[in-house]
Amino acid sequence: MSAHVDAKALADADLAAHLAEVAGRILLEVRSSGLFSAKALGKAGDQTANQFLVHALREARPDDGLLSEEEKDNAERLGKSRVWIVDPVDGTREYGEERADWAVHVGLAIDGKPAIGAVALPGLDLTGTGAGTVLRTDRVQPLPPAPEKLRMVVSRTRPAKEAVAVAEGLDAELVPMGSAGAKAMAVILGQADIYLHSGGQYEWDSMAPVAVAQAHGLHCSRIDGSPLVYNQQDVYLPDLLICRPEHAEQVLSLVRALDQAA
Repeated sequence: MSAHVDAKALADADLAAHLAEVAGRILLEVRSSGLFSAKALGKAGDQTANQFLVHALREARPDDGLLSEEEKDNAERLGKSRVWIVDPVDGTREYGEERADWAVHVGLAIDGKPAIGAVALPGLDLTGTGAGTVLRTDRVQPLPPAPEKLRMVVSRTRPAKEAVAVAEGLDAELVPMGSAGAKAMAVILGQADIYLHSGGQYEWDSMAPVAVAQAHGLHCSRIDGSPLVYNQQDVYLPDLLICRPEHAEQVLSLVRALDQAA
């Protein structure tokens, strides 16, 4: 029997990391049960992990707002300073295909800013413990040395044309990958240097990854250089740049040049 965790007593960063890790384990159990067809697995995993996260957050932080991809939106969150923003399965296709590039996002926005975040990569076990990998805002690791040739992570199914054009301008290698969280964490882990996305996203796709990336010293912004603001009435947040800080201005300049040429 597992020990009881007093969630209300946990610091926000510990709570985010614990919830992301447990949700990841739940998702692995759902997948390994063998009860679901490939078509049904994504929905089953999404809904199961979502119920855990929603109930746990309402128990642990009853006064905070909550926004989840899998929950009906609520106007109550707009009047809250503290709002948890979660994505139970980021990269549903990759989850169903038993790939490693999917994630669980648990983040806390405070006054619209990405303050606390945890991104679990249950399929990527860097520690060898079988518990997957969780990157978080309060446990920062040094960025690996930059390689000679730049690498840019892009969608493995529909790379954004702006990202492809910027990669050509930088002579960067394209690295196809699944979920937004996996792409963002790839920059922290040294698997890539730039993540540029312009194909449409929502707040839950980027909030926790941005919080973690910023804590690790990465540049995070919209692709026009403006800040990323969360807990908005319209949760559509279509574009994103996460990169090593030394590449930010060059990437933003290339994007501006593309806009001017359009």
